[in-house]
Amino acid sequence: MKIINKDELHELKDFLILWSTQSISQLGSSITSFALTLWLYEKTGSLLSTALLSICSYAPYVIMSIFAGALTDRFHKKKTMLVCDVFAVCCTVVIFILYNTDSLKIWHLYALNAVSGLMNTIQQPASEVAMTLIIDEKHYMLTSSLKSLSRSAISILNPLIATALYSFVGLNGVIIADIGSFIIAYVALQFFVKIPESRSGRKENVIILAKEGLRCLRDTPLIMTLIVFMSGVNLISSAFEATLPGYVLPNPKGGQTVLGIVSSCSGIAMITGSLIVSALPKPKDRVKVVYLTMLFSVGSENLLLAFSREPVMWCIGQLIGWTLVPVMSANLDYIFRKTIPVELQGRVFACRNTFQFFTIPIGLFLGGFMVDNVCEPFMKAHGTSAVLGTLFGTGKGSGAALMMFILGVSGIMICIITGRRLKKYKFDDR
Repeated sequence: MKIINKDELHELKDFLILWSTQSISQLGSSITSFALTLWLYEKTGSLLSTALLSICSYAPYVIMSIFAGALTDRFHKKKTMLVCDVFAVCCTVVIFILYNTDSLKIWHLYALNAVSGLMNTIQQPASEVAMTLIIDEKHYMLTSSLKSLSRSAISILNPLIATALYSFVGLNGVIIADIGSFIIAYVALQFFVKIPESRSGRKENVIILAKEGLRCLRDTPLIMTLIVFMSGVNLISSAFEATLPGYVLPNPKGGQTVLGIVSSCSGIAMITGSLIVSALPKPKDRVKVVYLTMLFSVGSENLLLAFSREPVMWCIGQLIGWTLVPVMSANLDYIFRKTIPVELQGRVFACRNTFQFFTIPIGLFLGGFMVDNVCEPFMKAHGTSAVLGTLFGTGKGSGAALMMFILGVSGIMICIITGRRLKKYKFDDR
C-alpha cells in the first residue's frame, strides 16, 4: 500500500479518525449480529429463523433508502450520523436488558433489527456524503482502498471474534464489547472530526428531494447503467452466498470448519485487493475496469468451484473471485463521486442503494430455492449420467455445483451484455 507522507496525513486527519473509529463500531455491530444468530439458532434450530434476522435488517434499507437520502440532504451530516448511532445502540441496550431479565423473544430481535436497519439506511448516505466533504479528490482512490481494507478485515475478524466471545463470556460480553465500540466511535465523531456542511441544506418536501435524486439518475445514463449492472452482480453474488453452504457442508471433504475457512478466503482476498488498489496507477478507462473485473470474478469463482472437488481449489476460487472486487469498488466509487454533484449525493446514493441492493434478498432466496427444489432433485434423477457426474459430481451437493455453473454462465452474460452498453458512454476523468 502507498505510504502516506506527513502532508497527506494532515490532509486526511478527519477521514482517518472517522474511518478507523467507525470501522471499530461496525465490527462491534457485526459481532453482535453474528452472536445473535448463534443464540437464535441454539433456541430454534431453524436456519429460516436466523435468515429472517438479515431480512429484517435489509428490508428498511431497500424500501426506505430513496427517502433516507432526501432526509440526509436536508440535515447536517454529522448530526444525522450521531443520532442514528444513538438509536442503533439503544436497540442493542434493549436486547441486553431483555436478555438479562429472561424476556428476550424472537419477535423482539426481528423488530429491533428492523429499527437498527432503518437507522443504518439513514446513516449510510450521510456517511457517504460526509466522506466526500472531508476528502480531497486526489485521495479518492487511496481512501476507497482503505475502506475496502476495513470491510475485508471485518469480514474476517467478525465470525472469529464473535464465536470466541460468545463461547467464553456469552451474549452479555458480546453486547458490552459492541457498546464499547459505539462509545469510541461516538466520542471521535462528536469531538475530533469536523465535517463541513454541503451546499444543499434545503427544506423542500422529502418527496420532491427524492424525485430529484431519481431525476439525476435518469439524466445520467452512465451512472444508471452502472447501478443496473451492479444489481445484476449482487444477484449472482448473493445467490452464490446462499449456495456455498449447500455445496461445502455435504461434501465428504467439506464440513463446518472447511466452510469457515473457505468463507474467510473472500476477506483475505479483499484485503489483498485493497492493497493492490493503492499501488495501481490511474487507469485509462475506469468504466472498463469495473465490468472487466466483475467478468473475471463472477466467471472464475463460480465455474472453478462448480467443477472442483478439493477444498484447496475452493479456497483458490474464493481468492481469485474476490481479489479484484476492491479494484472494481474503488473505480466505481470514484466515478460516482466525480459525476454526481456533492449537494445531490445523499439522495442519489440512497436511490442507488435501493436499485443496486434490492437484488440481494432476491438472490439469497433464489439460491436456496434453486438448490433445494430444482438443482438437487435434477441431479438426484440424472446425476448418474457420465457427463453430469463428471462435471458436477454425484450425491448431495452436486445440485449446488450445478447451481454454481448456472450462476457463472449467467454472471458472464450479464457482464458481457452490460459491457457492450457501457462502451457507449464516456467518463470525463480530468
